[in-house]
Amino acid sequence: MGVIRGRYTMIVAVHPLAGFDKVLHYRAPEKLCAGIAVGSLVRVPVVNRFTLAVVSQLDPTPDCPVEKLKNVAELVYPFPALTPELLSLARWIAAYYAAPLDTVIEAMIPVSVRKGLALKIEKRLAVARELSVDELETLNRRAPQQAKLYAFLKLQLHPVAKSLVLERLKVGPSSAAALVQHGVLREIDHRIERVGYGDDLGGVEPVAVIPPELNLAQKAAVDSIRASGAKGGFAVHLLQGVTGSGKTEVYLHAIADMLQGGGGAVYLVPEVALTPQTVARLRGRLEQQLGQRVVVWHSSLSEGERLDGWLALASGEARIVVGARSAVFAPVRDLRLVIVDEEHEPAYKQDETPRYHGRDVAVYRAKLAGAVCVLGSATPSVESVNNVRRGRYLHDVLPTRIDDRKMPLVHIVDMRHEIVAKRATSVLSRLLIDKLHDRFEKREQSILFINRRGYSSSLLCQECGYVAECPHCSVSLTYHRADETLKCHLCGAVKPAPLVCPQCRSPKIRMRGLGTQKVEEHVARILPRAKVVRIDTDTMGKKNRFREILGEFRTGKIDILVGTQMIAKGLDFPNVTLVGLVDADISMHVPDFRANERTFQLLVQVAGRAGRGDRAGEVVVQTFTPQADAIQFAKQSDFDGFIEGEIKLREQFRYPPFRHLVHHVFRGDNAEKVLWVAEQWKKRVEPLLAGAAELRGPSPSPIERVQNEYRFQLWYFTGAVVKTVGVLAKEQRDFPWPEGVSQTLDVDPMSLS
Repeated sequence: MGVIRGRYTMIVAVHPLAGFDKVLHYRAPEKLCAGIAVGSLVRVPVVNRFTLAVVSQLDPTPDCPVEKLKNVAELVYPFPALTPELLSLARWIAAYYAAPLDTVIEAMIPVSVRKGLALKIEKRLAVARELSVDELETLNRRAPQQAKLYAFLKLQLHPVAKSLVLERLKVGPSSAAALVQHGVLREIDHRIERVGYGDDLGGVEPVAVIPPELNLAQKAAVDSIRASGAKGGFAVHLLQGVTGSGKTEVYLHAIADMLQGGGGAVYLVPEVALTPQTVARLRGRLEQQLGQRVVVWHSSLSEGERLDGWLALASGEARIVVGARSAVFAPVRDLRLVIVDEEHEPAYKQDETPRYHGRDVAVYRAKLAGAVCVLGSATPSVESVNNVRRGRYLHDVLPTRIDDRKMPLVHIVDMRHEIVAKRATSVLSRLLIDKLHDRFEKREQSILFINRRGYSSSLLCQECGYVAECPHCSVSLTYHRADETLKCHLCGAVKPAPLVCPQCRSPKIRMRGLGTQKVEEHVARILPRAKVVRIDTDTMGKKNRFREILGEFRTGKIDILVGTQMIAKGLDFPNVTLVGLVDADISMHVPDFRANERTFQLLVQVAGRAGRGDRAGEVVVQTFTPQADAIQFAKQSDFDGFIEGEIKLREQFRYPPFRHLVHHVFRGDNAEKVLWVAEQWKKRVEPLLAGAAELRGPSPSPIERVQNEYRFQLWYFTGAVVKTVGVLAKEQRDFPWPEGVSQTLDVDPMSLS
């Protein structure tokens, strides 16, 4: 404490959330001192306005005389917004992912909290004192409306919502005000908590409240995780289990163990789509059994739901959070367990600053907290498998499906032969059509997966070769039949689909490629009696629409689900006995060293949606390259065979995980200028990184133009990320960037486009 004008006052260092990366010092008035701690959210004066800031240090040495320091204006919450562990995590993310610290801290605190969104308060009425017989008679005579209101409330056991009772009784607010003024009624402020997924849609997921008996492999995994938790230190477990092997039950038992020991848990899923089932299972088991509240956390919730969920965690009311990538920053107290389900998914990578990877941040957060981190997948990433081989991660394996259910039978259809023989259209093979008919007649359900939205990938003129392209990006426009438009899925540009070729005026302009709309329409033609529903980002604009469709599918109201990656993993529907992969080659033929890995993972994950109930499942894989390793290994569910070859290939070319990649993209509306800047930058940093990183480029990005900006890229291959990023960050500040050229750094990128 420092003495100022005879009174004891605290000095605090803060990080303002105001768009600049700087530490400032303030005095804390005496009335705020008791409540301020490291991680507290405060409001401070910066220049001529007030802004939010996070306290990073107590009683630091200020950079100016104490008398010149301004005062903290307000303590926003009576508890820290960020724990010391989260502040340390923010500093690591800033250093590792080359992101401004204030941007990282902002990502950790929901917008609703930073905006100071108000709590939802409901006015309630209750009787404060009972009236005598004489008083009641007088009230009936002089103010019958007041008497009516009093008589109703006198019969209630609990306070009643003011708006509701006034509306039902047709009584004006002045009657209530008069009774409150005279002390007959009391008006109570009651906080209404907005609970994510706290509506009727949660009831569509059947949940076993009594835990099923674990098999031997599940017990071994639970015991392994429990042993790490009992040691009280940091450990990472890779839980590798075939699809349908019961990984979720292992998670639930591990969470229950940690909760009973007084700890908290973070449960991450890669997609919002997986949240409904996961939330239902956690709430059905943990809330009913252990009385532990489960908070939902992801970007699709309302601001009010996110605020109230954050408050429940930060205040200690709740100790479990389940959600997508950003839930890794939830202020869970006494964190003891972090679960990352489907850890291999690229959806865990943030595509804007701070460009963090949710899985890797989860591991580091667990390290800071001394917690156990469980990474689960049927098809673990090459990086995680390599960490097991190097002894960094423990390895728990679930080799079979629960109850010894059979893995689905996989059929590979060579579409080259199908088309040549003219036994099928280019959409669905004869085998897949026959299987769809068979499942529909048996009242079983099917899922068709295609990794592309829209009706067709593009429009092609068969006369002159014209392809409809986005005027702002170097990609073809996607045809959407529902509204007869061409759309760019990069910048959002929309234009009407032409009836004739804009270039040669020929009417022979045709659709090329497949999209979910086209598959949906084709299935509806061959099975007119079936209920076919499409799921992709184009159809999911309405809040909770995805949950509604999942509920209808689970209850049998939908026969065939057509969708993109939103339905490719994690979902569990016992009546699904057929899965069709309409075009298995899409993810394989892209310029990315992860293409084979992603194709293998996708095939195995999608196939795993079939046969999860009592009936055996089948999978039909349509491909033009049936001989590809990814497809052949996926057919046999041979993860070990695939990963062995993939790791050898990566090691040979020194690709991740044997070196890290840093992707540097330069953008601008003048291609020559952007390339020149990239070349000058390389000349400047290459000697500084000698021995630490290998540079490649600059070269045009695979998608060279986006939103009218040309893009060139540099690659840094390095074994020392923090050192490399530190050099690059320093030079970024000093480099004379010309007007019209911007640039971004992406550490450990998941996409090379």
